[in-house]
Amino acid sequence: MNTARHASERLMSWPSLVPGRAQCGAELGLRTATHEIVHFHGEHEADVHLTRAMIAKLRPALLGSSAVRLRAGSGWVTVRLDMGSDIDLLATLVSAALQASSGGPDLAPDGCTRAGALTPGAGGR
Repeated sequence: MNTARHASERLMSWPSLVPGRAQCGAELGLRTATHEIVHFHGEHEADVHLTRAMIAKLRPALLGSSAVRLRAGSGWVTVRLDMGSDIDLLATLVSAALQASSGGPDLAPDGCTRAGALTPGAGGR
């Protein structure tokens, strides 16, 4: 099962997100009129631009999820999409990213998680 495809189809139905090629080169990204919010790597992974401020706010929950990986100093998180509940988690994080993208000083895009080493939240799957 290609969970990234299922997740992207679900998110493409959101009126605030527009599909397009991701800045990092990933084939599919979803963005608002001004900011890239999420993009997909392979069949089981998505990167979400939460912003550093939103990551700080959600850190305890993010660290408690084995599906989430953080990168030190980055506004992006990676979500491993292995099952349906991971798609639900991704949708929740994309909703938080949309909220975070509505303003604030932390909106300058930083590199995709593919640009540097990831640090696991509570561990990988």
